[in-house]
Amino acid sequence: MSGSKKKKITKADRLKQILEEEEKRQKEEEEARVKYEKEEMERLEIQRIENEKLQKLEAKDLERRNEELEELYLLEACFPEAEKLKRDNRFLSQWKHYIECDGSPDPSIAQEINTFITLWKEETNETLEEVIEKSKLVLNLIEKLKLILLETPPYDLQGKNIIQYQESILELQELLHLKFNRATEILLRQASTLADLDSGNMEKVIQDENVTLYIWANLKKNPRHRSIRFSETQTGFEIPRILATSDIALRLLHTHYDHVTPLSPVLTPSQEHISIVTDFVKEEVKSVQTAVSEDLQEENKQENESNSVHEEETKAEGQGDVEEQMCPVQEEPEATKYEMEMKLLSETVSAAQELLLENASEKPYFLEENEVDLCQFTTLGGVYHLDILELPPQCKPMKGWMIVEILKEGLQKYTYPPETTEDLEAENVFPPIEVTLEVHENVIFFENPMVARWDAEGKQWKTDGISNVSYKSEERLITFNLETFCPVTLIQDAHINMPYQSWELRPLDVNKVLLTITTVFTELQIQIKENLCMLASIKVNNKNHSSILEEKWMTPVSFIIALKKAGLNIFPTGHSHLYVVINYKHPSVEVKAYRQMALLSSAFAFCWSKWNTACESKKTVFQVREHLLKEEPIRNPNWTLLMFSGDRAQSLKINESSDAFSEALKEETEFHSTLYHMVKDFASQEAMRAVRRSNCQFVDSVCHMLLSTRLLSYS
Repeated sequence: MSGSKKKKITKADRLKQILEEEEKRQKEEEEARVKYEKEEMERLEIQRIENEKLQKLEAKDLERRNEELEELYLLEACFPEAEKLKRDNRFLSQWKHYIECDGSPDPSIAQEINTFITLWKEETNETLEEVIEKSKLVLNLIEKLKLILLETPPYDLQGKNIIQYQESILELQELLHLKFNRATEILLRQASTLADLDSGNMEKVIQDENVTLYIWANLKKNPRHRSIRFSETQTGFEIPRILATSDIALRLLHTHYDHVTPLSPVLTPSQEHISIVTDFVKEEVKSVQTAVSEDLQEENKQENESNSVHEEETKAEGQGDVEEQMCPVQEEPEATKYEMEMKLLSETVSAAQELLLENASEKPYFLEENEVDLCQFTTLGGVYHLDILELPPQCKPMKGWMIVEILKEGLQKYTYPPETTEDLEAENVFPPIEVTLEVHENVIFFENPMVARWDAEGKQWKTDGISNVSYKSEERLITFNLETFCPVTLIQDAHINMPYQSWELRPLDVNKVLLTITTVFTELQIQIKENLCMLASIKVNNKNHSSILEEKWMTPVSFIIALKKAGLNIFPTGHSHLYVVINYKHPSVEVKAYRQMALLSSAFAFCWSKWNTACESKKTVFQVREHLLKEEPIRNPNWTLLMFSGDRAQSLKINESSDAFSEALKEETEFHSTLYHMVKDFASQEAMRAVRRSNCQFVDSVCHMLLSTRLLSYS
């Protein structure tokens, strides 16, 4: 028993054990300290070497910076060249219109458009068919004026011209609607002669590419005939008894355009922007004039010396020499003038591009209760003009003549409900009218549309006075109750497809690229070539969707307008950041990135990077790779991750699958001042030749689309 007991540890043994453990601990700490110091020294040494390497690369970048920027400036000469071509085309189209003499006015010339308006006002007794036919020309004139305001650079637009064009647009819109009212009155005077044999009432439907008109005249005043459906359509009304027994006509004029919403303000530069450009131009003009005067003085001096030496020579020879010497003096100002023009254009184009990306600090106006915020929502599918009209006196046959009483005041609206009523139960006597409308087939709604009514007094769209809204997406029918008839429209969130989930820009052919933008609801593929854009395909909820816009080539501005009208808005405005959570990038950085991406787009593909959200606002991150047309499609392409700050481009060490973001420079790469010189380090000669051969209009169109979509800030 005693042998199995543990031996008792003495104090000396315990002390010895403690000392040994302490010794061991100190030894381990010392070893750890030495190891840490060694590792720290190695780390510092590596960091020192890295810093030295970076300093050398930065010094090298700084040394060649001017050279690279000069080369980029020469390449970016395509932007002023493209702008000059656009100006020339605008003048050429005006000249073509002048020599064609087709009878239509030039809407940009006030005298011509005013004459057209005055002459059309004098035309009376036009039928609805005649007005609809004439409306095609009027709508074309309005579109031309709107395009002038949108396509002309802000620095070329004078304030008086903006006012003139906008006033012409408003006059044409008002006159067109007035003509529809007068033609409706003429038709309603003949309602009794056009009555339906079964119902005894008149019904007429006129369809055109720009308008659809529904008219119903209550001739029988049958109190049981309260459900109105226009033949071969689902469009119609459920009217109360009081209207079913009244001398009224119902008109639904569906204009596929919107002439009700106030015109959008024209993008104009601030005084600060104007002064910057003006100062630049003054400096350029001064420097060029100084250089020219010095050259002329030097040439005159040489000429005088030459004349004094050869004074005794033949006069004819002397005159010949003077003529030969005068030639370059006369040519120099022409070359200088062109150089000045291109420098001015270059600066104004650059300033206009940056103006496109300016964010507004606040909303443009204060919203009233139930008012639709037109910065947040957009009207789609045109406007439905709903009117209850007093039935005018009908034509009466008498002794072979048709006699009609023409009211001096013209077509009158029937007030419903009455402005004053003594009936305490007015809601029961004058209930809301149920309206069923067909949604325009060429418009896409990603969510159920909202209905808004036009408040003529406040000049705004409002959502009150509308109830029981229901939407059948398959049949494209929307039904709602309306307290009083007035223009109504369907609205959708303008930013429903923002921010984007991803994007890619890749070459398709010589001077032709494909821009793919993927959002929560849709995937859009846009082709760009020369100065034209086209919707190549569209997917809605991962399913192919046909659109009237597919395979139609348009100029960038016209294309953007068409996509917006179709409900495919992927074009942020200066107020969009107030409604969308964005990845803000500084405008100057964005402009430089888009310009240089456009320059390279003939031979390089670009796509989004998740790391773009991780870097600061003055830096952008995206992926790039060489993409020559002869190459077969690659399943898993090898992308290079680039970071660009507007003044410096670098290849990053990380990739899309890395765990964390780092700005570390990729091994065996260098800093560059431009994207062009950055990709040149790893690009083939063939790719760089393709870049240098790019068409200036093509580069400008790609840049315009990138600026309009703002991919780096809104994805």
